[in-house]
Amino acid sequence: MDTVSINHRGQWSTRMAFILAAVGSAIGLGNIWKFPYIVGMYGGGAFILVYLVFILIIGMPVMMTEIMLGRRGRQNPVGTMQTLAMQAGQSAAWRYVGWFGMVAGFLILSYYSVVAGEVMAYVFRAGSGAFDNQTADGIRAILTDFVSEPEKLLAWHTIFMVLTTVVVARGVRLGLERTVRWLMPALFILLVILVGYAMSLKGFGQAVNFLFEPDFDKLFYLQDAHGKFVLDEAGQRVFTWTPVMVAMGHSFFTLSLGMGAIMVYGSYLGREASISRVTLAIVAADTLVAILAGLAIFPLVFTADLAPAQGPDLIFLTLPLAFGTMPGGSLFGMLFFLLLLFAAWSSAISLMEPAVAWLSENRSKRFDRAAAASWIGVIIWLLGIISVFATSGTTLRDVFESVAGWFGIEDARFTGKFFSLNLFNIIDFATANIMLPLGGLAMIIFAAWVMRRESIQAELAAERTFVLTLWRILIRYVTPLAIVFVFLYRLVPHPSSA
Repeated sequence: MDTVSINHRGQWSTRMAFILAAVGSAIGLGNIWKFPYIVGMYGGGAFILVYLVFILIIGMPVMMTEIMLGRRGRQNPVGTMQTLAMQAGQSAAWRYVGWFGMVAGFLILSYYSVVAGEVMAYVFRAGSGAFDNQTADGIRAILTDFVSEPEKLLAWHTIFMVLTTVVVARGVRLGLERTVRWLMPALFILLVILVGYAMSLKGFGQAVNFLFEPDFDKLFYLQDAHGKFVLDEAGQRVFTWTPVMVAMGHSFFTLSLGMGAIMVYGSYLGREASISRVTLAIVAADTLVAILAGLAIFPLVFTADLAPAQGPDLIFLTLPLAFGTMPGGSLFGMLFFLLLLFAAWSSAISLMEPAVAWLSENRSKRFDRAAAASWIGVIIWLLGIISVFATSGTTLRDVFESVAGWFGIEDARFTGKFFSLNLFNIIDFATANIMLPLGGLAMIIFAAWVMRRESIQAELAAERTFVLTLWRILIRYVTPLAIVFVFLYRLVPHPSSA
């Protein structure tokens, strides 16, 4: 008989509480910051169609797998993977898959918190009218001045980490559940208000056409930052797979997969819930928020006669410029950045939870939940200081030359592209391009080929036969291949549309 260790670690009070928490984990800067700008860079409606296909064949199967593993193991990601591997008669070394994802989330939060601190500061900047009647150079100067002062970045990073730590320290029901019960409705209300405002702008119709009228030429041919097709020496448009691969990758990363967050949330889920149904609800909500964010953002861009293909600058440079030229821009700019802050906060809570769950459940450490959250929060805060200084312009060259100076080597020179990177870029690249894809791939390989069939059937007993069969086919053959493509493509230099 297959038995699973159950401990007194808390459980969501209802299925809806889990859905709200998982939606909060999935909805973050990726939905409201990254999704609109990659849609803008890669052609609008055609990109969205391809993205939705990949959500169905990558996002949903992997999320179902993580929830299933978490609910079966009823522990933190490390303990879950070890327990389920041993039940299947396999090596306990599978626990390192849990470690891999947990450490990735840990590292991501260390710089995510710094970016969220910038967002928090922009709530007050927008509300104070700092963007009113500013030129593009003026908006850029505001951002440059802010990120060039590490003390300010550190202060906002500290405030954000304190808010996140307090919620996680209070536990599943009093902390996580109680927070998402008001945070998620507030996020949706703010988003609807902003879409309503966008509907009053002259650029709304143009934005709707951009988002919902597929233009596959824009998907498959390289464009510059102004949306113009790039031509080769023969005057022909340059074909590219980049948008397709970006859509494939984002379908994985947008749902907070591969980092243990969904797994540990699934470990608090009751046995009566259908995993496929809660997964569908989470994916639908996550996608809806991303689409609504586009409907809120692109009318601003088109009304202000700005190019949609602005890339990562869209949030901190392009939108403040647009808000500064519109009636009521200060109020709605403040509401927009408040929306972004709420999304970042809910995701940060989920990124911190796996490490806190591991530390509080590790009997040899003897930490209660509050102490575990405090220690993890402090460590992440300290790691975040690296990103604070990296954001303000410190590169690896600066770091290595400073270290050389400490040893009395005054003429040390570190040249080359590698040394021009900063630690923020390195952590971001390593987690997004290596750790998360490999962690997610290992999880689905484990579920598809290693985990006991009886354990899977017990957790997915409520699913329809068709759903179970389709899920099994996808995680065995289709989804792993897609993740491998994303992994390899992100590691190889390729043309960009930016």
